[in-house]
Amino acid sequence: MSDESDSTSDAEIEPPEFIDKEEEAEAAFWRLKRAADAWREKRVKRVLAQEGESVFRTFGRVLYVGLCIIFDGLILIELPILMGRSAVAWTLYIILLIFVVRLQNDFYKKRFEVDITQIELENPRGGNRGARFSRSA
Repeated sequence: MSDESDSTSDAEIEPPEFIDKEEEAEAAFWRLKRAADAWREKRVKRVLAQEGESVFRTFGRVLYVGLCIIFDGLILIELPILMGRSAVAWTLYIILLIFVVRLQNDFYKKRFEVDITQIELENPRGGNRGARFSRSA
């Protein structure tokens, strides 16, 4: 009898796993897929919303973003260069850059943002093949 109890106690018993690795991997996959689907749906809606806008508005959007990049990357960078590349100059540049980018972003949202609230995709789970949307004047 003692031999049986010794043999069972000697056998290595693995503790039960609390987290099933396959189940967690599948859950992570589906979370990533939902996030990618949501991003893709927003992108499709933005493209569909831009379909009816004028060429000048589209060109203006590109021109504005290009000018912002040139201003932020070439013109604004002259501030620390002219001030002697000191820590104070770079700190002032970063603070000014944050302020300017916020202003540029606010202007972009007011003037160029695309309204996707009125676009509804027909079948968001089975593929984005068609869309229903109505444009208000």
